[in-house]
Amino acid sequence: MNQTSRRKFLTQAGVITAAAMIAPKLLSAKAGHVAGLQLYSLRDQLPKDVKGYIAKVAGAGYKEVEPFGYSKKDGFWGLDAKAFSNLLKQNGLTTASAHFGMDQYFVEGKTDDLQTYIEAANITGMSYVIIPSINGEVLKSADQFKQVAEKMNKAAEICKKSGLKLGYHNHNFEWKPVDGTTFYDVVLKETDPALVHMEMDIYWVVRAGQDPIKLFQQHPGRFALCHLKDMDKTNHNLNTEIGNGAIDFKKILSYKKLAGLQHFIVEQENYTNIDPIVSITKSAAYVKNVLGV
Repeated sequence: MNQTSRRKFLTQAGVITAAAMIAPKLLSAKAGHVAGLQLYSLRDQLPKDVKGYIAKVAGAGYKEVEPFGYSKKDGFWGLDAKAFSNLLKQNGLTTASAHFGMDQYFVEGKTDDLQTYIEAANITGMSYVIIPSINGEVLKSADQFKQVAEKMNKAAEICKKSGLKLGYHNHNFEWKPVDGTTFYDVVLKETDPALVHMEMDIYWVVRAGQDPIKLFQQHPGRFALCHLKDMDKTNHNLNTEIGNGAIDFKKILSYKKLAGLQHFIVEQENYTNIDPIVSITKSAAYVKNVLGV
């Protein structure tokens, strides 16, 4: 080997060695963590131009979306599951979960809607069927709490047979004391941790006067997903862009491994003197650049 070839070989070998050392770090840095947007944030805009606004979501910096409001009849804003999935792919987006209305199941005991949700979730490549809320008619006593929790377990078994997981998204009513307990405590105690996964809406936990970190510590690994929704500093009924409000997301998300968090989903329910697309773009930048997810 002449001097030139030797020098070239050593240079290439050094590059390869450095790449081998760096690659694992790159692969592990944010494995499984992507910033998503709950599309309820754009509930007024999407019905007008679903294709245009999905493109704007991608342009705002998101890689994942969490839809809501699906029905077999109307699909996702007029698109069936396959067409909606194709729209996401065209914009470089994925969807790991969606909020599906479950009143038919929890109030009437019927699984017809659930089966259509499972079908749509599999077509779009989701992993989670999320219960967005529970009808208050079935939450009037501790006994009803347990009945609902058992129904969650059964629904989760149905989802599991189709390769999916069941999740539950909280508001703040879950911590209202009833018969010496709360609905949230019963759900965590009575549901199977291997089957029912929690999607913590951090804003609503704080609004309820609870501590997200304490919940992570008490129930490690239960929280596969979370909603990042900030609280206006002066009016706690209002939202603001992530990082502008009263919630210390840096501190809370420093416990993300303990919690088991894999999906971080921005949501904003109301806007004050700002265009929604500008708002979600600011939130995406903060989540990526400051929170590192």
